[in-house]
Amino acid sequence: MKKFSADLLLPVTSDPIKDGVVVTTDEGKILEIGQRSDYDRSSIDIHKGVIVPGFVNTHCHLELSHMKGRVATGTGLLPFIASVVKFRDFPMEEIQDAITNADREMYREGIVAVGDISNKLDTAAQKERSEIRYYSFVEMFDFLQDENARDTYNMYKKVYDGQSAEGHNRKSCVPHAPYSVSESLFKLINGVNEADSTVSIHNQETTHENNFFLRKEGGFIDFYNSFGIDIERFSATGEPSINYALQFMNPDCRTLFVHNTMTTKEDIEAAHQWSDKVYWATCANANLYIENRLPNYENFISTGAKLTIGTDSLTSNWQLSVLEEMKTIARFQSSVSFDQLLTWATINGAQALGYEEDLGSLEVGKTPGLVLLDLPENLQLRKSTTASRLI
Repeated sequence: MKKFSADLLLPVTSDPIKDGVVVTTDEGKILEIGQRSDYDRSSIDIHKGVIVPGFVNTHCHLELSHMKGRVATGTGLLPFIASVVKFRDFPMEEIQDAITNADREMYREGIVAVGDISNKLDTAAQKERSEIRYYSFVEMFDFLQDENARDTYNMYKKVYDGQSAEGHNRKSCVPHAPYSVSESLFKLINGVNEADSTVSIHNQETTHENNFFLRKEGGFIDFYNSFGIDIERFSATGEPSINYALQFMNPDCRTLFVHNTMTTKEDIEAAHQWSDKVYWATCANANLYIENRLPNYENFISTGAKLTIGTDSLTSNWQLSVLEEMKTIARFQSSVSFDQLLTWATINGAQALGYEEDLGSLEVGKTPGLVLLDLPENLQLRKSTTASRLI
């Protein structure tokens, strides 16, 4: 057995415990939760700061880790996507080294589970040997070309089949974004996933996305033309892009909308009416890196939405750290409390990935990981705040 204590325990799903103690097996399964006075002090590993559960990163592109620092900031989403496509060809050894290093970085930062977008099989081997749980989202897109849906599906189904779901790892087939998936491809994706699956989709990351669906105008017209993609048959729906996704996705699956930079209160309410299994992943640093803007978090808080935290990739972020995402949100929208941020970073993320039985909170029987934050009593996140993994 191991005993860990700090000035404060934050179990997330129950009240804080001053001078709390967590007793675990050597593997990290929680056996007891108590207070320091309940135990022989000499048997306890005592720390200054706050102990919280391990973090859940609900949106990452691990396979793009080799592109750190190669794409300029502040370009906007469409030039960013074009740059990512341009820089795809690298030596496999370099790609694999970057994937391994990024996985280890997340582990050191206290991340215990990751929802990871996969377009290739480059990350499969690292996920099998990693100490982190992975939910692999095998992402598909046919750029609204119904006639290409079957070939696209067959190509990415090979990636899905090659992703391990052994042990705690899981996998799903998912659509890339409303603007890049045809009705036919949505149907093929839905046919793979069971009701207990999580399905992610990039959503409303730029003003161009809604403009494309509302009026068939904006940057996506030139974007598709630049790649020689015919969108003559696409007709504006007259509604925000999320409504197109809601029309074709499966409400019985957990659905994780990602980025949501331009998502309105009305959009959130429409999604909640569509399904009670909706989650919203925010990737604050990536939003600033690409579009230099953040979602209006009050829209989500006021509607009772379940937010989660993602890091996106090292192509669009300076690091893969849930704590750094929390700091950024607290800095730019200080109305969001630390308690809310911690809930987003832990139990909400665990629920979004279907891992809440083991992760997301300090409860007897769980193996959530223990992370020490060097926070003062007022729980004020500072630029210098660090996360140290205890187990």
